[in-house]
Amino acid sequence: MAAGPTVKQIMETYPGKIRRVIKNYPYKYRDFARISAEASLAALDQGKYWEMHEILITRSPKLDRASLISYAQELGLDVKKFTDSIDNGRHAGEIDRDLKLAESMDLYNTPTFYINGRQIIGERPFDYFKKIIDEELNQAGR
Repeated sequence: MAAGPTVKQIMETYPGKIRRVIKNYPYKYRDFARISAEASLAALDQGKYWEMHEILITRSPKLDRASLISYAQELGLDVKKFTDSIDNGRHAGEIDRDLKLAESMDLYNTPTFYINGRQIIGERPFDYFKKIIDEELNQAGR
């Protein structure tokens, strides 16, 4: 099971009722994690964050620099801007802030989800999330 399709289903089921926030947590022992985080944010600069995010998830572990550049081409990004961004660590500060946040929360597993402060570690089926989301929405009177 992959989290991506479940998250997509959640977003489609609750339009306008929930907010999705993604933080970068490039695991230090995972090859290409840091450059992949840079790639997603470099794509964000050109309005293609979610498209790049989806590619990174579906094509992992093929996340080396050359592959990332080919994905940028595939998405129609300005490849020079994209490459300059990942090579120069343009988003290093943002990624470092996300890492510090994760450490301050004692978060060491991905994916980890928070629904109104309720922590869910790991991939779970849609119905698991739906139960929690419905409880939270009902509690909030939404």
